[in-house]
Amino acid sequence: MRKFVVAATAVLGMAVSTAAMAQDLTVGVSWSNFQEERWKTDEAAIKAALDEAGAAYVSADAQSSSSKQLSDIESLIAQGVDALIILAQDSEAIGPAVQAAADEGIPVVGYDRLIEDPRAFYLTFDNIEVGRMQARAVLEAQPSGNYVMIKGSPTDPNADFLREGQQEVLQAAIDAGDITIVAEAYTDQWLPANAQRNMEQILTAQDNNVDAVVASNDGTAGGVVAALTAQGMEGIPVSGQDGDHAALNRVASGTQTVSVWKDARDLGRAAGEIAVALAGGTAMSDIEGASEWTSPGGTTLSAKFLAPQPITQDNLSTVVDAGWIEQDALCQGVSGGPAPCN
Repeated sequence: MRKFVVAATAVLGMAVSTAAMAQDLTVGVSWSNFQEERWKTDEAAIKAALDEAGAAYVSADAQSSSSKQLSDIESLIAQGVDALIILAQDSEAIGPAVQAAADEGIPVVGYDRLIEDPRAFYLTFDNIEVGRMQARAVLEAQPSGNYVMIKGSPTDPNADFLREGQQEVLQAAIDAGDITIVAEAYTDQWLPANAQRNMEQILTAQDNNVDAVVASNDGTAGGVVAALTAQGMEGIPVSGQDGDHAALNRVASGTQTVSVWKDARDLGRAAGEIAVALAGGTAMSDIEGASEWTSPGGTTLSAKFLAPQPITQDNLSTVVDAGWIEQDALCQGVSGGPAPCN
């Protein structure tokens, strides 16, 4: 009994010590921007994880400026943060910020976008698989014809990961002559307005002879759908990702074919937990679920990849059942549509 009491006291002491340590931690988050609906969901999940650990949260919004992000991170470091979570605006320009953090012994989590530096733990969804899922859904809906590829920001490595996955799926149909990629364009800063402008220019150049669009996220998909609608072409297959509420409503109404859902609640929670663990001295390789991963640039990093899920009209109830979106919001303006809007 005495041994049990001593052991229990030791375990309790460790738990108290760990909790006390976490309560002394502050995690800084540098957001590239807050323009997209999903980042607010990510932030809430990060905050919840930090609250549970007793750690404090501070943040800064770079407002899509890579230079502002560098100064933001300098400020967060000056505030004495113990760990940084960085959603990089520009994967190359962020280098000095990682160096500054390393100089102060501050661990870094590269959030959702690759930071090609072995000192940054890479946390994201499997973006190549997201690209595959987007292309599969569009190809199933439109197995032949002229395709347009609306890519993400040229400064975001995810844009090329997505494009790689898309090409993997489409290559056989291209080789068979079933589909032709007639145009593709990057979308500066992932802005829907830029995607819409690109799509408008492509439609003009192609004399509206377009049968499907593989768009790389829900924001760009929204711009694409706006351009198509202006030409009376709404309803041709269009892909997206993130599970934005507006996009899921478009899926329900039939103007978007798929939104690959990356549950930002899971990603945000993981980021908060990993940041606390790293700040507490856990090695990157010892993070639960971490694996060694080599980037396209040849950099070996510790990384953790979460699994995405494509949402189409066939499984729209999934996001309602998961509490991601209210049925009223999903089905707004939709009558006689797919479940649960029917």
